[in-house]
Amino acid sequence: MAKAKKNMVIVESPAKAKTIGKYLGSSFFVCSSMGHVRDLPEKKLSVDIENNFTPEYKIIPSRKKLISELLAGAKKADAIYLASDLDREGEAIAWHLTQALGIPDEKAKRVTFNEITKDAILEAFNHPSSINMAKVNAQQARRILDRIVGYQISPLLWKKISKGLSAGRVQSVAVRLIVEREREIRDFKPQEYWKITAELKTIAGEKPGDAKTFKAILQKLNNETIEIKNEPQATDIVSELQKAGYSVANVKKQTKRNNAPPPFTTSLLQQQASTRLQFTAKKTMLIAQQLYEGIDLGREGAVGLITYMRTDSFHISEQAITSCRKLIAESYGNNYLPEKPNLHASDKKGTQALTRPSVLRRLNTHLNP
Repeated sequence: MAKAKKNMVIVESPAKAKTIGKYLGSSFFVCSSMGHVRDLPEKKLSVDIENNFTPEYKIIPSRKKLISELLAGAKKADAIYLASDLDREGEAIAWHLTQALGIPDEKAKRVTFNEITKDAILEAFNHPSSINMAKVNAQQARRILDRIVGYQISPLLWKKISKGLSAGRVQSVAVRLIVEREREIRDFKPQEYWKITAELKTIAGEKPGDAKTFKAILQKLNNETIEIKNEPQATDIVSELQKAGYSVANVKKQTKRNNAPPPFTTSLLQQQASTRLQFTAKKTMLIAQQLYEGIDLGREGAVGLITYMRTDSFHISEQAITSCRKLIAESYGNNYLPEKPNLHASDKKGTQALTRPSVLRRLNTHLNP
């Protein structure tokens, strides 16, 4: 009798491991790396600027015991599936695991998915690929820049402002832009101008309630655009206007169509959560991460409820479009269903898709926090 193959799966978090584990067979065992396992040591620059910006990575001290456990599992496995997230950070985590565990290329299999559902997981594991080094290098470039900028600018902040402050690759530039804008505001020389408005009431019709009140803004005087630069000029114009009679020369009517808002990207998700729920960006992403990795629904166990939440794309898969259209038709009727799916100009195919519910039948499910 042939020996059954043992396949090791490594993801970032225990919650994600629990959700994925129930969809895979007994030949798979799922482990968690608890995020990154290697990084640049904190007490020095750890980037050789003179040697093509070569980074010096070390095992994170708190991960050393975990690495030993993963090594033991890797030795028993016939294949190792690296199922970290599909973005740059996830790709880098997968690559660092191969380096830390010494996984040979023929044994390492990269699997990515946009939602943690049975269909998506099985599809990903049936079509594994290799690590995308372009994504890994993109993440490394960001990490190296973070270290170079922070390591050299942070001490200046400690000296000039306060101990413990840090300077980042993005926030340092953002502060510079804010300062420049503030200087422009302070240098601005204000100019006086006046605007004249009037509240007008139409002549009543047959019924007393027919009269309409509306607001008018003075745009032109004697068919010429006018600039009102001071109070005496404004007062003189008002005096003349009070003597005049008025009539409506033209009424322009138009129908406005409000299109459905675009689906959630990361930034739109954060904006809506802030506006409607007063959530910080950090809290929003923490909750979204939990919804993506899986929420315990009792008898069903952990279930992923939304697709991956870090994306700037409006792209949605054909399968998801079909499911959404079917749900709308069945729940609300064809009158609410457009003839063609709504597409958005910045739809970026080839990137991870927008954030949406991963299982539409759960739209009305009430979940207690």
